Amino acid sequence: MESTKTIWAARIAGGLAVLFLIFDGVIKVINIQAVADASARLGLPEHLALGIGSLELLLVAVYLVPRTAILGAVLWTGYLGGATAIQVRAGQSWFGVLFPIFIALLLWGAIYLRDRQLRALLPLRQR
Repeated sequence: MESTKTIWAARIAGGLAVLFLIFDGVIKVINIQAVADASARLGLPEHLALGIGSLELLLVAVYLVPRTAILGAVLWTGYLGGATAIQVRAGQSWFGVLFPIFIALLLWGAIYLRDRQLRALLPLRQR
């Protein structure tokens, strides 16, 4: 059984990432001005915001279902890797470049803390 501290750490890490990703998906779906401005800075056509936001919300749903959480994390890793590449290509700040990586680490960290099988598959230390 996982300790209470481990369970809460997983909930907080995953919750922070999921809340941000839901927020990001929703603002893209409703296409607020900040999204249009950011899309222009990154060289993305504004009309893609609806599709990108919808994809984000779908991936959040996949991640939140316990049976598909690891698949969701894998899909998020691909998505966030692309987001990192776009930030680098657009010459954004280090924070902008690293932020998608931080979100991916929160997503994976939450699963790692709550899934004993994943910890056995990917041990961080030798016993």
